[in-house]
Amino acid sequence: MSTAQEYRAMSVEDLNKELINLRREQFSLRMQMGAGNQPKTHLFSAARRNIARVKTVLNEKKAGNK
Repeated sequence: MSTAQEYRAMSVEDLNKELINLRREQFSLRMQMGAGNQPKTHLFSAARRNIARVKTVLNEKKAGNK
């Protein structure tokens, strides 16, 4: 998933799981780079942006519940 609208339709639990998966993907890319492999560099920024999208939606949901 990569759009904020799709993330807004998800529950908080699903968003937390998605955030963990995105962080694992980001870590995996960093380890590949450290091991000398050449991962596709555009995936670094895509993972960062998706993490930011998920965190933004989580903060929106948190603020909306108050």
